[in-house]
Amino acid sequence: MRAAVLLETGQDKLEVVDDIEPAAFGPGKVRVRIKATGLCHSDLSAMSGVLPQPAPFVPGHEGAGEVLETGEGVTHLAPGDRVVVCWLPPCNSCPACRRGQRHLCLAGFMNAGTPNFRRTTGGTAEGEVFGFAGTGTFAEEVVLDAPCAVPVPDDVPYEVAALIGCGVTTGLGAVFNTARVEAGTSVAVIGCGGVGISTIQGARVCGAAHIVAVDPVAGRREAALRFGATEAVAPEELADAKRRITADEGFDHVFEVVGRSATARTAYEATRRGGTLCVVGAGAMDDQLQFNMFELFFDEKRILPSLYGGGDVLRSYDRAVALWRAGRIELEGLITHRVRLEEINEAIDQMRTGEALRTSISL
Repeated sequence: MRAAVLLETGQDKLEVVDDIEPAAFGPGKVRVRIKATGLCHSDLSAMSGVLPQPAPFVPGHEGAGEVLETGEGVTHLAPGDRVVVCWLPPCNSCPACRRGQRHLCLAGFMNAGTPNFRRTTGGTAEGEVFGFAGTGTFAEEVVLDAPCAVPVPDDVPYEVAALIGCGVTTGLGAVFNTARVEAGTSVAVIGCGGVGISTIQGARVCGAAHIVAVDPVAGRREAALRFGATEAVAPEELADAKRRITADEGFDHVFEVVGRSATARTAYEATRRGGTLCVVGAGAMDDQLQFNMFELFFDEKRILPSLYGGGDVLRSYDRAVALWRAGRIELEGLITHRVRLEEINEAIDQMRTGEALRTSISL
């Protein structure tokens, strides 16, 4: 089958090949025909080495498709079911799951070290290939552990279901689960790609009075206004917005959706004393964020990281579908580019330059 493969960490381009097949199918597994997948900035971070991922690997973790086959012991799925790919499924038995922190379950991360694919030449095995985050949705088919395939209603388009699999759940969850934004509060969102726009939509649903979108790309600022921001500014204009809107006190909630220490520090300084800085962006292990001990004590700002929306992932999927059905959030509009798998490198360039909020790849 066809798939897009990164041969070595640090390469800029993916190689679209047709000599790859899913890893061995068996008990507890499902085989899924990928119908649509989103291009997320985390995929680019894995390609560059910012996020750890063994290579060679098939990127992609934000996908949706149709179940083709179920292995022995799989009872919650059947061939023909429409599913969203969950890259961080809870095991429901580890200490984190038992505490109710299912988004901190490490079972899904264990899959990232097991090859999901293999390349063949003339039917002869050529080499093992990993799937990003234990999935690898830039492929026509993928074999997954059954918990990684979550059923969604048939009225949810594949493109929409794919977005719910990561970006939408992450952005909405940061607002609903982690920061718990209240009506009438002031919010700033730094970074207005797909996850940032979902964060903005979540703040709007919660009734935030002021939602300031911050991004260096004019097109993303315009998009933020369409999706519910009350104001959109370039990074150098944030300090002025803080003065005008909050009398220079700072915003009640500031969301960092970039994943860099510099923007996290800016977000901290834009947060009022006693307010909340919510770190949503996925950054590098060697990028250090510094605070002095006095400001941590004196300002009493809450610093809350948010992994995958910071809540029960399956419940978050259901909530996103309900809000979409009710017209409270817009998901189709997040997809600003649609490409075929052969155009993946063009889509990557658009993501790097900020031209695309989310690119949907059809397979």
